[in-house]
Amino acid sequence: MEAVTAWREGVPFDELASRFEFLELDEFAGALERGEPTASQWSGLLASGFHGRQRNLLSRLHVNEMLRHMFPTITHGAVRLCVDLFDGTSRQVLVQELDGDRYEATRPGMPGADWVEVPTGDLIAYLRAALSER
Repeated sequence: MEAVTAWREGVPFDELASRFEFLELDEFAGALERGEPTASQWSGLLASGFHGRQRNLLSRLHVNEMLRHMFPTITHGAVRLCVDLFDGTSRQVLVQELDGDRYEATRPGMPGADWVEVPTGDLIAYLRAALSER
């Protein structure tokens, strides 16, 4: 509890690590402290061999300036883009590639949210609209 309190009070991560030896702060913790968690997450996912199946989709999304500012994760083979990584209820979309010309997307947390097939040419516009709606 003391570590959480110290973190919430803004104690720098290197000081937290020295005061609380059980903490193992990785590169992502440093990205959080620098205010760059989204850029760090994109870099990690794009460079990961583990997520090779999603690399084309990740690259397609990352090219778009608005989508590049959304926090990406991969869950069950789908790419999740979230407006606010610290708020699990913030606007988000899940998208997965069916084949080279078709995608499926859904908006978790929205009433009646089902997977919708989205053609390649409409994907970016669909995702931008979904993430912009309130």
